[in-house]
Amino acid sequence: MNDDLFSSPSSPRPAPRPAGGKPARGPEPPVGATPTVPTDASYSAKDIEVLEGLEPVRRRPGMYIGGTDETALHHLAAEILDNAMDEAVAGHASVIEVAFEADNILAVRDNGRGIPVDPHPKFRDLSALEVILTTLHSGGKFGGKAYDTSGGLHGVGSSVVNALSESLEVEVARDRVLWKQSFARGKPVTKLLNAGPVQNRRGTLIRFKPDHEIFGDLQFSPARLYKLCRSKAYLYRGVKIRWSCDPALLAAGSDTPALAELHFPGGLRDSLEADINGAARVVPLWAGEADLPGERTGRLEWAAVWLEAGEPFLHSYCNTVPTPQGGTHETGFRNALLKGFRTWGEHRGNRRAAQVTAEDVLGAMAAKFSLFIREPQFQGQTKEKLTSPEATKLVEQALNDRFEHFLAGDPTQADNLLAFLIERAEDRLRRRELKDTARKSPTRRLRLPGKLTDCTSEDAARTELFLVEGDSAGGSAKQARDRATQAVLPLRGKILNVASASTEKLRQNQELKDLVEALGCGLGEKFDRARLRYGRVIIMTDADVDGAHIASLLMTFFYRELPELVRQGHVYLAQPPLYRLTQGAKSIYAMDDTDRERKMKQFKGSAKVEVSRFKGLGEMPPAALKETTMDPSKRTLLKVVAAPEERARTNDLVESLMGRRPELRFQFIQERARTVIDLDI
Repeated sequence: MNDDLFSSPSSPRPAPRPAGGKPARGPEPPVGATPTVPTDASYSAKDIEVLEGLEPVRRRPGMYIGGTDETALHHLAAEILDNAMDEAVAGHASVIEVAFEADNILAVRDNGRGIPVDPHPKFRDLSALEVILTTLHSGGKFGGKAYDTSGGLHGVGSSVVNALSESLEVEVARDRVLWKQSFARGKPVTKLLNAGPVQNRRGTLIRFKPDHEIFGDLQFSPARLYKLCRSKAYLYRGVKIRWSCDPALLAAGSDTPALAELHFPGGLRDSLEADINGAARVVPLWAGEADLPGERTGRLEWAAVWLEAGEPFLHSYCNTVPTPQGGTHETGFRNALLKGFRTWGEHRGNRRAAQVTAEDVLGAMAAKFSLFIREPQFQGQTKEKLTSPEATKLVEQALNDRFEHFLAGDPTQADNLLAFLIERAEDRLRRRELKDTARKSPTRRLRLPGKLTDCTSEDAARTELFLVEGDSAGGSAKQARDRATQAVLPLRGKILNVASASTEKLRQNQELKDLVEALGCGLGEKFDRARLRYGRVIIMTDADVDGAHIASLLMTFFYRELPELVRQGHVYLAQPPLYRLTQGAKSIYAMDDTDRERKMKQFKGSAKVEVSRFKGLGEMPPAALKETTMDPSKRTLLKVVAAPEERARTNDLVESLMGRRPELRFQFIQERARTVIDLDI
């Protein structure tokens, strides 16, 4: 390590109680009699064992580090690194070096103030350094004077590591003097030695080897140690962590570097961006930091983003210590976000915002936040859960105004985000009520769902399902299809409008049950895109007003009940022609009136052009249907897309045109009546 980089800048069990609740006693001795002491050769004072020093840690390591497995082993590394981080957070250290060496040895060094080496006032024959490393519940973090905020508050971290180490060496550079001391299994091997003057060095170095008597053959994982160092560097942007690992300890092909300098000026924002790795987000990432309200010493840093897809997560920390089991600070974080969304919904007059819950808010969110407070209370020495009761209010107060400003800063994005959460809330409510018809494999059923005519290919990526209107169109489509890759499902007229129907009606509707079963991917909480039986779902309806209405109903169904199919680009609209233009042996097709007029100009000569208008797909010869609408090499398909940035507008449009409030449709028609063209169809 480069010195120049470190220049100054168990209790006895009580007697059993009988059913009455009082200890059993023998007969009372006569008044004035001398009490007799009962004797039992199998249990006497010599059986009472007093564990001194760090012996309790070695006897019961699970009480202090949670066990003796790989997680517990790495907890030793975290304890020592936490102490170095406390020096950095307190403003006394700027560089930490972590070196993983051969023979399962780990060294952690900081350029902080260095552990005090002067005699301890209570144990005058011992230095403060030796007291810290050999005595439980000792340290500089109880009185609150040496550290405003710190991760090690129980005073057992360094001493527990010492107790569970086969060997531990400590070096302290203070006031240009280097001090050294060695320990083995918690006991001093040498006295504190003055190693002479040093220049350009300050801080503490702890180098230890976990005890094989406790951990067996377990070894530190370079990848896990490196990840620990990265997370600490993200949590405090003012520190540089220099990582090094003996190359011989790295597995072939490992992504873990042998050398790295970890410094992230962007803090948690940088960390979250790295974790989500460019995933599609509903709105831009929200990040910031703030001092805690009132006179409380401390601060809060956060970064959060809502994702279109992917696994959600919430990683919380207190004084750089990860809290995987959450705690009171997570409660405050959750409360602030939920309150902010509901307040925004009220402000925008969106009554559906009231149904959004914390489950909906967190269910699609990737977030990290880090709290720094004085004297935090954790559940157990492993510090996996914060229990400080005041943390809830502090976090909530620190975030309330800032989250409201984030939403108000871009109302369009805020509306899109709220619409996204309302979708999740409504989907959650539907899942609660809807009993999905489970998909059955062909080997377990005697018939296909509805009137489905399936294709033969089992490669879902190559297959297509055509949704057509009625048996007549279904008959033409079945004759025009490619039997290997194209399936046809005729539907009986206009399906249920799911935007205005109750959940009970949706559950009982046989047409939609057949459609869901044909798709195979399930619905609601049982949705699994991997089970989708067709790569494309193509809505193929007549090229008239009724056909457009049926297509609208189907698109509403997919948008509301199977939105992931829309987001992933599985839903399409076929474009069948409305007209056939024939002159002699030449025939061409036109999509609509405008297209008809344009294509009429392609005919030459004086011969009459016959114009045929198709009343429906069922009237089209199968050959014509194949040529114009179903042949992949000739047809035109429109992909149904729901743009994330237009989510709020799309939701409002679907609600207005297809929802339960007819006055919204009436208003929509009134506002656009003058733009309607009478097509005489």
